[in-house]
Amino acid sequence: MSRTLSFYENPPPDRWKELCLRPVMNHQALEEIVREVFRQVKNNGDEALVRFTQEFDGVGLNSLSLHEEEILQAGSHLQADLKASIDAAYHNIFTFHQTQIEKSSITETSEGVFCWRESRAIERVGLYIPGGSAPLFSTVLMLAIPAQIAGCEEVILCTPPLKDGTVHPGILYAASLCSVKKIFKVGGAQAIAAMAIGTNSIPSVYKLFGPGNQYVTAAKLHAMGIGVGIDLPAGPSEVLVFADDTGIPDFVAADLLSQAEHGEDSQVLLVTTDKHLAGKVENSLARQLENLPRKNIAAAALKHSKVVFFENVDSAFSFINQYAPEHFIISSDHANNYIKKIRNAGSVFLGHYTPESAGDYASGTNHTLPTGGYARTYSGVSLDSFIKKITFQEISPGGLHTLGPHVVNMARAEHLEAHARAVEVRLKGMIS
Repeated sequence: MSRTLSFYENPPPDRWKELCLRPVMNHQALEEIVREVFRQVKNNGDEALVRFTQEFDGVGLNSLSLHEEEILQAGSHLQADLKASIDAAYHNIFTFHQTQIEKSSITETSEGVFCWRESRAIERVGLYIPGGSAPLFSTVLMLAIPAQIAGCEEVILCTPPLKDGTVHPGILYAASLCSVKKIFKVGGAQAIAAMAIGTNSIPSVYKLFGPGNQYVTAAKLHAMGIGVGIDLPAGPSEVLVFADDTGIPDFVAADLLSQAEHGEDSQVLLVTTDKHLAGKVENSLARQLENLPRKNIAAAALKHSKVVFFENVDSAFSFINQYAPEHFIISSDHANNYIKKIRNAGSVFLGHYTPESAGDYASGTNHTLPTGGYARTYSGVSLDSFIKKITFQEISPGGLHTLGPHVVNMARAEHLEAHARAVEVRLKGMIS
């Protein structure tokens, strides 16, 4: 049987790093392209954005912005069933993210010394919504809902226009549900540059959010270098499916293809402890691939995707944790038994009836997740992504009388005399 995916059997740990590599472009070439885009946007503003939109998207624009009326009327251009589905997704995503609101509580660390933490929304945030061949209105919900709950004062949304110069009504309807009113028809690295730097039309923001291709990811990292925050490095999509001998081949194959169709630079992996299952999945992949509208894209992604077989479950999960998948599906009758073995993953999908697609759209969890192994150190987007935590402290005279000498001792030991005196002047003031 000819294999759709590369097959590896019990690879030794010294080969795991190689197997965890994602398909990437030349970083230096990417950085040079992005640096030039930022330079053009900084020097020429909206003019550069219009030119890039013509060059990269093949769309000529008279205006970058949408009128509020266009946004509010978007729902009338959607079929009733799609509108109802977006409404249901909005409800679930809002419900889940609202539970993340953290109540402030005051802790008395020692007598008379009070410390606490309060949340403040990031005032100005920029949301990047991929468009083009796959307008991701679901991403609007994933980003704008937590921004709405957090209370961000200004939300800027950029998305590539369709070939006729409009924006998909699903994107606009989702934005209207989240009270997003500033939407601009610009995509790619140039959209990130515009929100980072600011132009006559597009305000600059304090933090950037949203997934995208390698150009968008490189642009976000460049923006971070000039002082703009980013959510996380979210590049080409990926999924890893773990299946034991209870895995269902057709389900596994469908999950692999659901990510492969995102883009040619997407990556899918099957890690299994059942060699026979791997062959069945291969057959199902070939069969299902033939019926996909985005067959060519998915097929290209599968060329750099893999099946990795391990006889030992612990070795399989050690490898998975090193890979640190964006999406991690456990296809097993006993999925809950594996939960404690998971250390690194963006989002986990348990059992046969929890497809990754549910998390992409409507279960409630966020689909903006760390890729490229960044799940080892980053979490996915959440309410916390749109807020800052500010610490407060208040000390009573009695509290400073007790704590102060310790601060003085430590400050002098570090040769910071002014720190010590800032305490002593207060202690002397209390005595007098």
